[in-house]
Formats: sequence, C-alpha cells, structure tokens
Amino acid sequence: MSIASGEIRLTTAQAIVRYLAAQFIEIDGERQRLCGGGFGIFGHGNVPCLGESLYDHRDVLPLYRGQNEQSMGFAAAGYAKYHLRRRFMFCTASAGPGTANLYTSAALAHANRLPMLLLCGDAYTTRLPDPVLQQLEHFGNPAYGLNDGFQAVSRYWDRITHPAQVIQSLPAAIATMLDPADCGPAFLGLPQDVQGWAYDYPTELFEEKTHHIRRQSPDSNEVAAAAALLKTSQRPMIIAGGGIQYSGAVADLTSFAEAHRIPVVETIAGRANLVADHPLNVGPIGVTGSDSANAIAERADVILAIGTRLQDFTTGSWTAFAKDACLVSLNAARHDAGKHRSLPVVGDAKLGIEALGACLQDYQAPADWAENAKRERKSWDDYVADNVRTDTNRPNSYAQAIGVVNTLCDPKDRVVAAAGGLPAEVTANWRTLDIGTVDVEFGFSCMGYEIAGGWGARIAQSEKEPDQDTIVFCGDGSYLLMNSDIYSSVLTQKKLIILVLDNGGFAVINKLQNGTGNESFNCLFSDCPTVPEAFAVDFEAHARAMGANAEAVANPAELADAFKRAKASDKTSVIVMNVDAYEGWTTRGHAWWEVGTPAVSEHEKVREAHRDWEAGRDRQRKGV
Repeated sequence: MSIASGEIRLTTAQAIVRYLAAQFIEIDGERQRLCGGGFGIFGHGNVPCLGESLYDHRDVLPLYRGQNEQSMGFAAAGYAKYHLRRRFMFCTASAGPGTANLYTSAALAHANRLPMLLLCGDAYTTRLPDPVLQQLEHFGNPAYGLNDGFQAVSRYWDRITHPAQVIQSLPAAIATMLDPADCGPAFLGLPQDVQGWAYDYPTELFEEKTHHIRRQSPDSNEVAAAAALLKTSQRPMIIAGGGIQYSGAVADLTSFAEAHRIPVVETIAGRANLVADHPLNVGPIGVTGSDSANAIAERADVILAIGTRLQDFTTGSWTAFAKDACLVSLNAARHDAGKHRSLPVVGDAKLGIEALGACLQDYQAPADWAENAKRERKSWDDYVADNVRTDTNRPNSYAQAIGVVNTLCDPKDRVVAAAGGLPAEVTANWRTLDIGTVDVEFGFSCMGYEIAGGWGARIAQSEKEPDQDTIVFCGDGSYLLMNSDIYSSVLTQKKLIILVLDNGGFAVINKLQNGTGNESFNCLFSDCPTVPEAFAVDFEAHARAMGANAEAVANPAELADAFKRAKASDKTSVIVMNVDAYEGWTTRGHAWWEVGTPAVSEHEKVREAHRDWEAGRDRQRKGV
C-alpha cells in the first residue's frame, strides 16, 4: 500500500476492515470499539482478500471461527442483544451455501431489530469465470443471484461492484445499524474480484470516529394528546417492551410508574425491565403470559405501550384488551407507534417518558386499581411457586428445572431461551432477579438460537461481567437442530451452562396438535410413522465429545447438585434431564391465540376444536 497526497491505496476488503477498526461508540461515558469483531467461516469467496485483511487486524477485530454460518448469525444477535444494540459483530461467509446459511439468522436479526453486519462473498463482477463454483444462474437475468434474496431480511443492502462504493456504503450501513427506528442487519455483497481490486481512498475515511445513539425527541403535540388521554384514565396500564432497555430507560420507566401509580406488564422482549418483586410489576402479558397481566389487560381503559411492536403473542392475537380500550404507543419507529389505531408518540423511550411525566404532572391512577393489580400478581406468584415445586410426585417438568436454576443462579447471570416450549415456560415461571438479565428469543421464534445465541452473549458478557454466567435452556429438538457451538464455547473458553431438557421431540407442537383436536403425529419421535423404533439420544456423551463437562440427572434434586458443580467449573457444562411430554406444562396465564384450524374435517374432535377456537375470535380487535 502507498500513501500520497491524503490518499491511501487499499483493496476493497482492506478498506472495509480498516474502516470498521476505526469506528468507536461512547456508552455511559466510556469509549469502546463499535464492532466487537466477527464470526467467520472462510471459503473461496472470502478467504484470499477479506481473510488477508482480517488477519492484519486480528488484534482489534477478533475473529471467532464458526462451525455453521447460521449459528454465527445467532451468536452475533446474542452479542448485540447483550450490548443493547450499541455494539455489533460482523459475520463473513463464502459465496454460495455459506452465505445462504446466514439467511435465517438475518431474518432473526431483522424481526428483532438487531444490528448485524453481513460481509458475504458474491459472483465475479466481470463475469469472466462464469458460472463460477456455487453460483446460481438465472438465464434471463445474469445479475440476479443468491445474495439478492437478502434484500427481504436486511435493513440495508448493497452489492459492492467498485472499490469506491464503500466510501458511501459503509457509513450508510453503520448508520442503519445504529438507528433506533430502523435498526437491523446490514448486508454487503462482496464480489470475489472486487474484493481484491485496489483504489486510492481518502485517508479521512479511516480516521477514528466516535458514534452516539440518536435520541429523537417526541413531538410536543403528540405528547400533549397522549397525556390528555392518560389523565382521563381510571384503569391505566403500561406495556413495557424491549425498546425500554435499548433506550436505557429502565430507571425512567420505574420512576414514571411509581409517580403515577400505573401497573406495568412486560412483553417477552421486555422481560427484566422490572425485578419480580417490584410492587407495580404485574407480570408477563399475552399468549405466554400470566393470569395477573392478562386480567389487568382485560380491564384497562388506556394502555401505554412503550418500546414494543405489539406482536401477536403480546396481544393475544389482539384479544387481550377490551375492544373499547385506547392505546398510546411510544416508539422510536413510526411504523410501530401507529399500529392498531394507537395514538402515536414517535420518539425515544427515555425522552418520551420524561415528556409524558411532565405533562401528567400530579396525575395518579386510582389507588384501588393499583391494589387490584398487586392482588392479581400475588395470586400469580402463588401459582408459580406451586408450579416450580420439586417436593411432589409430579413428573419432571420445564417449570421445575426453571425453578431450580432460578433459586441457585446469581442475580446477574444471563438466561437464554428460544422457540419450542421453553420460551413460554421461562417467561411465565422465571422470577427476574436483576434488570436486563433475560433473553428469550421469540421475535422470530427461532430454534437453534439457544446455544449459539448464548455463546455470542457470553462473548459480550466476558467483556463486561466475566464473573457472571450465561445459562442456556434448550430442548432436545433445538439441540439436535444446532449444537456445534458447544464446541465453539469450549474452544474459545467462553463458558456456558446448558440445560438440555429432553421430552422426546417437539412436545409443545404435539401439545398444540392435540389441543386442536388432532392425533399425535410426527412431533414426538414415538409418533413418527417412519420411525420403526424410537430411541433416546445420549446427549451427555455427545456434549462430552465436543469437550464440555456433561452429566445426566434423573430429577430436580440431582439437577440442583449438577448446577452447583457447573457454577463452580470454569468450563462449559451440559446438564441433561428428561421431562414429561404431556404433563407439567404451565396451564394458566395463556391468552387466546389465533391458529388456523380446519373448517372441514372427518374427525369430530377436530371440528369441535375448530368451533371452540373460532369462539375466541369474538373478542378480537380489528386492525387497520
């Protein structure tokens, strides 16, 4: 490389990596590198050029060797969640199937509004070696390829066809990933020839830059209208979403709720906005929620939704609220703030809460409303306490395992779960011990996130809280789908505690199958028509083969002892326990959920279930 007259000659790949290394962010007064490094699997589409540059920056942008591109993306998502979207990781994959494997994790980041930079190999711009290995051919459109599909799952998408493009594309990608209203994955397609092409870049492009997250002040007219509506409320409620944590507004939410005596319910993404024993914390809401939160939601006349996209599970497919209830939605994203006839307040959660508080002045909800909410929460807590009990003859359950870990973990340990039955069970039964310690991935409800996302979270956690643990709840179905980051965690010495709760298949879907009148079919291994004789996987031996400590336990008492050993160890530990596929589910707290059921069937049970399900539609709010 040469430097002359304010220019430096670099390849496209070198320019990308050098630019990333020069980006910083200020978080709570501390200047940190914006990109924490990356996850990579090299192939012919990214190793000669991008790999060369990453090698030269390996001290400032550590590269973690992934085992599967999809799990790399999940790990990057777990990292971004831990850092509350203020820092990100990149993922690099070769052209073809390596890049294709990132599609699901890009969709997860898109649904959850998480920053992730995808640096993916692409076909040659010159088309001289056409078709190249692993290239898809579209006969009528030679420019169209696999990477174009990522436009559907990216907030920012570009294909770099000339080295000069990165001067515009890189700042645009960073701006998207740091935008509270438009945050999500940024995708850069890197043709294999263009990666190595050289260009004289302005040296100013690579000067260190410190970023700050934008805080958009809400419009004063919107705030005034929202406050006026709230002042009329006799039964107000706050729905606290994940955006409150991303805004750093947890303390503001708590003070606001206390000052105005308004009960708070949490979304799945908003779990751990309040600790479990806060007197205004009424519990999780929605399909996987609590009796307490759903009971309050049914009676609330004004609902203040903060930092939530009001997803299907949160709203009980829009049956959780009274039809005449009024919604106020405070959100950085205009798209979310205006959902379902909400009175929108578009802006940062922290600034919006402050502005609403100033307008509300000395307004307080009636005392009997807050007391009613406390009674509802007390009743729910009693149910959960009984649900997690281990001194009974009940079969092993998810709830019991959750209760054991909840009792023994450190308050600041991070809990990770995703998809299947565990998100509902963790959401309902976990008692939050400290703020921001729960990651239940249900935005995309993606099986396989658990271990990989836990690994990414642990990488982030080890930067800030190395003495804390990341605890992963994983079903046998998700384990079989994606488990190789057990090996990654051992290799990188990023300890995880992984609980594998084996119920013999996809038991929660079997539960839904039975609940809609259908016979058990193809969900549990024992009910698969193509399986002559089902047998249990030896998860203990499998995990040990990847270098982890592993043990199988027979009951919650043994689980408690094993968990203590895992806490004391400095190495990834996997604990396996069988749980019942049919009994032990949390049976209370569920709101109605719209599920497509057959309007015509040969089976009376299916027809009856269809009638029952459709009856729940009577309370459904109609969206606009």
